[in-house]
Amino acid sequence: MNSLKHTFLLLFVLSIAFTACNHTGNETQKSKTRIIKGLYSYGPEIKSFTDCEEGREYWVADSSKTLELGYSKFNFEKPYEPVYIEAECHVIKSDSLVVSADFDSTLVVTKLIKITREIPDGPCNQ
Repeated sequence: MNSLKHTFLLLFVLSIAFTACNHTGNETQKSKTRIIKGLYSYGPEIKSFTDCEEGREYWVADSSKTLELGYSKFNFEKPYEPVYIEAECHVIKSDSLVVSADFDSTLVVTKLIKITREIPDGPCNQ
């Protein structure tokens, strides 16, 4: 019986420690929120973003729940047609079990600002 109490106590302490660590991580991510501009492509296997200024590619996670919806409203005949987006986001390390090995970072979109088929002149249009 005594060992059972110790086990429960240990699990309780570990769950509090885990919650505290996660809480601190979320605050750090929120402080690194930025506005991105670039090309977003969506399909059954890949959700990707290419930053127009840096040329860097990211896997995309849509925490805003509006990015994929906005993309689907264009009714493309084929998947992976690029659209221009502007969005608030933060970058996290990609989970290698979920994301293709081609993407070491994931762009977590928290707010979609703009989505359009019209790709502006400049670095995105090359």
